[in-house]
Amino acid sequence: MYKFLLRPILFLLDPEKVHHFTFKMVKTISRIPLMAPVFRGMYQVNDPKLEREVFGLTFKNPVGLAAGFDKDAKLFNELHNFGFGFIEIGTLTPKPQSGNPKTRLFRLKKDGAIINRMGFNNGGVEDAVLRLKKNKGVLIGGNIGKNKVTPNKKAVDDYIICFDALFAYVDYFVVNVSSPNTPNLRALQDKEPLTELLNTLQKRNKEKASSKPILLKIAPDLTNDQLLDIIDIIKETKIAGVIATNTTISREGLKSEASLVSENGGLSGKPLKNRSTEVIRFLSEKSDKAFPIIGVGGIHSTKDALEKLEAGASLIQLYTGFIYEGPRLIKDINKALLKK
Repeated sequence: MYKFLLRPILFLLDPEKVHHFTFKMVKTISRIPLMAPVFRGMYQVNDPKLEREVFGLTFKNPVGLAAGFDKDAKLFNELHNFGFGFIEIGTLTPKPQSGNPKTRLFRLKKDGAIINRMGFNNGGVEDAVLRLKKNKGVLIGGNIGKNKVTPNKKAVDDYIICFDALFAYVDYFVVNVSSPNTPNLRALQDKEPLTELLNTLQKRNKEKASSKPILLKIAPDLTNDQLLDIIDIIKETKIAGVIATNTTISREGLKSEASLVSENGGLSGKPLKNRSTEVIRFLSEKSDKAFPIIGVGGIHSTKDALEKLEAGASLIQLYTGFIYEGPRLIKDINKALLKK
């Protein structure tokens, strides 16, 4: 129903306005008595065979929602009804920020892709915590970043603020230094500043009564030498794993109109599929499977999902594929996993 009835209508409208409209619609419908169980009955696949034990956590199934969709933790309980095994909120920053000027979100329909230059628009970490306190048992990842106005030399402070604020309310953390939409953020992926950042967070982590998994989200545009550096950094800092990958700045092979292709921002969706899988396979093989990988990028079908898992991912996440294919994709992937 979604692909053939709802999506054609929604795709006629501005992508960012549709995003907010859809949130309100799902929130409103979910409040109607018995509708939440109806959604769960339609989309959830409950089977112990789908459970995954990864970095000390039990995931009900390996299909999660990537960060960027529910930035401010406004809809995680309702989205869980669609069958996700876990929800990643954020990217959150210490202070609220409006993000980059609009228009900043673009659909490339011919490519099954999206370009975004949102710029970490969010209401700030403390605002999200108020809603996370109402979590009804959803496994939550907290994706954290720095404010745009914070210089890189003080970036560690922003990550620590978010880490401390979220610690009691999320199950794992994701350090986002790979978004192309915050000036100079990707410079933090260089070996020296990244090692310092992760070591500082790990030190803070060990000061807690019980530590939580910290993951690193990396860009698909890293070279093989840079990926080898990532493996070394993980070994040195002893973080729990990697999310591969974020959006790409590449525009290679796109079929959409030149006016869309030329928009600045990170590209997600089908064009990212092969490169993200390559990165997953490279990290898995070169590290001898030394750490778990969450695979994300271009998953629009069960085949795409299985490719990521076979390449070495322990878990996967959807974002653009969820927008293009709808919640049925989650159910289809989980059913395909049960048939294996």
